[in-house]
Amino acid sequence: MTDNQLISRFRVGDKTACDELLNKYKPVVLRVARRFFLSGGDTEDLVQEGMCGLYSAMQNFEEGDFPSYAYACIRNRIADAVRHSASGKNFALNSSLPIDFSPDIPSRGDNPEDKLIDSESRTELSSLMREHLSPLEYKVMSMYVDGASMSEMCSALGKPYKSIDNAITRSKNKLQKILGG
Repeated sequence: MTDNQLISRFRVGDKTACDELLNKYKPVVLRVARRFFLSGGDTEDLVQEGMCGLYSAMQNFEEGDFPSYAYACIRNRIADAVRHSASGKNFALNSSLPIDFSPDIPSRGDNPEDKLIDSESRTELSSLMREHLSPLEYKVMSMYVDGASMSEMCSALGKPYKSIDNAITRSKNKLQKILGG
């Protein structure tokens, strides 16, 4: 069944269609949420915001390319949560840092200037990571941002769960200091 068919069924109250869409796009929500670091919080806070953005996309989509529309709604909802956290309303999100260099996620614009800026930002951040993180931390963070699970990272790098978890924590702390957090 296509996304448009599922959306039509969802709008007439089909709970199964709703669940199918939420499950289908949850990996996108996870990838977007992982692009932000949370100081004093958990990525799960942003995943919740992203799922709300996805649900909103399902309710408001009219026509066109649903995956792009859903991505934009998810990304905007998470970015809004991070922006609003600066007001002190949500302590867990107060010192979130976006890291926008995952190549498989659409850039903010389709024009050449935006693509060049996004590309330069990704290259710059990747360079900073390479310079300030250990080789293991760099590999782990690159995989983490690309959406790899802990078990995938453990398997690919041949390291125990605790080593990967510690590398993520150290990397987040280092990057937060570097990026002004």
